[in-house]
Amino acid sequence: MALVVAQEVPTSSSMAVPHGPAGVGEARQRMRDQLRTGGVAEAVIDDAVLILSELLSNACRHGRPLGDELAGDGDVRAAWRVDPGGRLTVEVTDGGGPTRPVPATPSVTAHGGRGLNIITALADDWGVRDDVQGEVTVWVVVQKDAHDAHTERRRNDFAARITAPAVSAIPDLDFGDAFDDLG
Repeated sequence: MALVVAQEVPTSSSMAVPHGPAGVGEARQRMRDQLRTGGVAEAVIDDAVLILSELLSNACRHGRPLGDELAGDGDVRAAWRVDPGGRLTVEVTDGGGPTRPVPATPSVTAHGGRGLNIITALADDWGVRDDVQGEVTVWVVVQKDAHDAHTERRRNDFAARITAPAVSAIPDLDFGDAFDDLG
């Protein structure tokens, strides 16, 4: 008879992250370690870490730090939890900003603006909550059952949703014409 001991992810984990890129790596590693220790599926951990990165990047780019700081030198708050039912939620709280977080429609050549679209594709649900003193929290339900053994399919599902059409499927596209003038 084998004895299996299940470890649980702490009910909640929260940390202050410097308003800027400096603390993102530490937050990602801490999340990865805690979720892995808690037996969360690797695909779910990968999605959660990517979502955390996107949320922290958005908070630092578009939001103010928490507290009285107007820019830089302050913190934002990152939190994640797996509830008793296995639902994994990630939250990032900043001091608010001039705009509300909404998915953008960036041009093909844009260097940014895809973060919330990535989150929408990976997550089960997400939203924005206004907190006390002008704080804004973006929350994401990464997975409704983080311990589900069948979550590996999410990676393939995401890849299928973002795959571009085959070049042969685009009408009137003929690369040969582009090189006619080259001689």
